[in-house]
Amino acid sequence: MTQEIRIGVGGMSCASCVTRVERVIAGRPGVESATVNLAAGTAIVRFDQAVIPDLLEAVRGAGYEPLVESVTIGVGGMSCASCVGRVERAIQALPGVIEARVNLSTESASVDYLPATLSRERIAQTIRAAGYEPSEPEAAAETDEVRKQRELGQLKRDLGFAAALTLPLMLVSMGSMLVPALQALMTGLAPMAFWHWLELALATPVLFWAGRRFFARGLTELRHFGPGMDSLVMLGSGAAYLYSLLALTWPGLFPAGTANLYFEAAAVIVTLILLGRYLEAVAKGRTSRAIRRLVKLRPKTARLLGADGETEIPADAVVPGDILLVRPGERLPVDGLLTEGGSFVDESMISGEPAPVRKRPGDEVIGGTLNQTGAFRYRATRVGAETVLARIIQLVEDAQSGKPPIQRLADRIASVFVPLVMAVALLTFGVWLWLGPEPALSRAFVAAVSVLLIACPCAMGLATPTAILVATGRGAALGILFRNGAALETLARVDTIVLDKTGTLTEGHPALTELSAHGVDESAALALAAAVERHSEHPIGAAIVAAAKARGLVLAEATEIEAVPGFGIRARVEGQVIAIGTRRWMARLGVSLEAAAGTVERLGAEGQTPIHVAADGRLIAVLAVTDPIKPSGPEAIARLGALGLEVAMLTGDGQRSAEAVARRVGIARVLAEVLPADKAAEVKRLQAEGRRVAFVGDGINDAPALAQADVGIAIGTGTDIAVEAGEVILMQGDPRGAANAVALARRTLRIIRLNFFWAYAYNVALIPLAAGVFYPFSGWQLSPMLAAGAMSLSSLFVITNSLRLRRFSPLPGDPMSDPMSDHGDRAA
Repeated sequence: MTQEIRIGVGGMSCASCVTRVERVIAGRPGVESATVNLAAGTAIVRFDQAVIPDLLEAVRGAGYEPLVESVTIGVGGMSCASCVGRVERAIQALPGVIEARVNLSTESASVDYLPATLSRERIAQTIRAAGYEPSEPEAAAETDEVRKQRELGQLKRDLGFAAALTLPLMLVSMGSMLVPALQALMTGLAPMAFWHWLELALATPVLFWAGRRFFARGLTELRHFGPGMDSLVMLGSGAAYLYSLLALTWPGLFPAGTANLYFEAAAVIVTLILLGRYLEAVAKGRTSRAIRRLVKLRPKTARLLGADGETEIPADAVVPGDILLVRPGERLPVDGLLTEGGSFVDESMISGEPAPVRKRPGDEVIGGTLNQTGAFRYRATRVGAETVLARIIQLVEDAQSGKPPIQRLADRIASVFVPLVMAVALLTFGVWLWLGPEPALSRAFVAAVSVLLIACPCAMGLATPTAILVATGRGAALGILFRNGAALETLARVDTIVLDKTGTLTEGHPALTELSAHGVDESAALALAAAVERHSEHPIGAAIVAAAKARGLVLAEATEIEAVPGFGIRARVEGQVIAIGTRRWMARLGVSLEAAAGTVERLGAEGQTPIHVAADGRLIAVLAVTDPIKPSGPEAIARLGALGLEVAMLTGDGQRSAEAVARRVGIARVLAEVLPADKAAEVKRLQAEGRRVAFVGDGINDAPALAQADVGIAIGTGTDIAVEAGEVILMQGDPRGAANAVALARRTLRIIRLNFFWAYAYNVALIPLAAGVFYPFSGWQLSPMLAAGAMSLSSLFVITNSLRLRRFSPLPGDPMSDPMSDHGDRAA
């Protein structure tokens, strides 16, 4: 059976790293596929026979460190060896578990696992589901966030150390060029040989301590015949250091005038690359801020109500059926159904809608949302990984770890780019040595090192994943979930969008939309109709009764009830015979409809079916019960049209009724009288016309059409998400979310294209400059130090350009907003 796990991979720095890790994992027996994401630092592996330790060993063999955590959890309730075996088997069956060891005497379970796939809380829940009671983990390993902060601290420390030695090194080596009097001062204090040896003493720890990561990883890359960024940095700085060391200790090896020292260049290269890595790490840490904010919304504790009163327990210990108490200002620990009390709850973190939602007994509530006004009790229904918030986080993480087609192309290019750069560097060295002016060796060396440094493919590897990370996080904050990066890219390219009518453009349930009374008061007519219809099972009857209750009407008792299928219903209410139904029903009863002829004609023109109400053979009212159009429907269609999309509506309703709805929302193309089983065929027919189609539906009944479309957009509410139906999920029932999703996808694709343009144009333009192509015309040659700085800036540009997506706002006039966002301005 095929399994899928995530392995955190530390130490990757460029697209070549991605290709190498994918290659070594995919080469293991039993592995179906491996997808590595540079920005997220994860590998998604699908396999049917491979053993996890073998996969981890493959990652280590490639020169990278798989992220593994260990945890010890107390297990209460074990009594014999059978209990030990049962707990071990339950834990071992979890995806991402490397090894599980259960000890009966200490009543504990020690588990080695992959934190990118599995959580400590999930392990504890599994123990509980096996019939035992887990206790708080004793030795939790560092979290991913702690690990990243630790690595950032190490980078900062190494950068500070390198800068502290590089600055005086530059002063010693280049100060005399800027201040001629400084050379006289230096030679007066000590001979120049002393200063040269001081340069060596300052440069050595910069390269081999502060820059040790480049040499360790670079050697591993070359050993595996997969050169990457670290290889280029190692070769560039190492060559400058070795050249200078030989020129200092054995100058006779070099032709006259070429025994120059480049210690400062070697040290500055390492320092600049460290600076770039540090700034890059800081910026990358901001790309997944949205998902971290979602994770932090989960409260740590819950108030459990039991026979002994109120008890505070860990939120992870809540099980379905527990009754929980929530007070004003507290977040809900898990999903559930409100049983007692009421309040207004802020669900903005789920839906993106800032207005709080009124909650009464029987309403569903969502874990992580914020209770505002009143205290209430509710029964837990979904806990742990089954909660809406956990599912959202999982969907966003899946999207951030996946690869869109445009990134796969970039990875293939990067896999051959670095070897090509190394070949260009060798060619550059040879041409300068053969044709260059004196000192030819020194100039050849400078040009070759500059080519190596300026062509590092960091920016290429980061161009797509950083944009996907930010866009999916931003989308989640706005109530738009992308299942994967490919869906985001495909949505950006669609030119036609098809919307299902019921539940998408309309509310999805019938409601009273028209009441025209004749000879009686409107409320009196509605009360009589509702008194009869509350004995009917028909949805139309339910809508009439709901309208009467909404007006606070008191309903009388009905007797002598008679329902005639296909015609209507009648009963005696307060001494009158009340009949409700179709025109045919009224004709059979001999009721004249002449008084309402104008109303009936108008309703028919609007595609609505009139319902007649008669009392003792006299028409007293005409009602219309329809599925009302969502207030945001016309605006949503206008926005989709403004994005250049052709909009079509698909429904099973009759042509006349469907066209009436389409006119009201502003849709020109209508696909009516389509059976649910034929919806996918209609989408396929549009695709046959050469269109890229997105289908928007409720995500359950429309599953075939959602699957057939180039992109399926499931629309629903935060408490009923059809997560298996669509590639894009709108947490609200607002069709404007579809326009927002398209706008975000297009913005993201533009950002990715700009990133790629910068990364590739930068290399195409600057490699010739570094090689010295323009030297015959300008007499200027690029310094390796400037090349290192330019390379770092290219990666930083790509990340900061992607971060602009954090400022993406819904289209103008949309009330949806992100209450968690740090920015209120719009992206340019």
